[in-house]
Amino acid sequence: MEVYNPTYKRKDTKLLVVTHLCQLLTFVSGFGGLVVPLILWLSQRDKIEEMDCHGKQIVNFQLSIILFSLLSIPLIFLFGLGVLTLIALGVASFVLPIVNAIRANNEQLPLRYLTIGFIK
Repeated sequence: MEVYNPTYKRKDTKLLVVTHLCQLLTFVSGFGGLVVPLILWLSQRDKIEEMDCHGKQIVNFQLSIILFSLLSIPLIFLFGLGVLTLIALGVASFVLPIVNAIRANNEQLPLRYLTIGFIK
């Protein structure tokens, strides 16, 4: 007979990888990179090991990218610095989720570059 243990968390690195790669939906839909990982994190954080840590990092990263993008728009009028900032943010928001997906597959903690800690 199997005993139910509500505190047991299973290890699922594949779902962590998928959660990180869902951030790339921003390039397809514009907002899916925040919504889909947020739903996965909120629904699975009590069931999967490390989902809480990775989910918080993903949401913080996406909120940080949105904030930096909004702040760089006024910089466009100052010598075009905002254009360079938006290009750098676009590259970072494409590369860092892939790097963190590889790290999640190797059971490592995600990198926290360009991330403001909105959710602790």
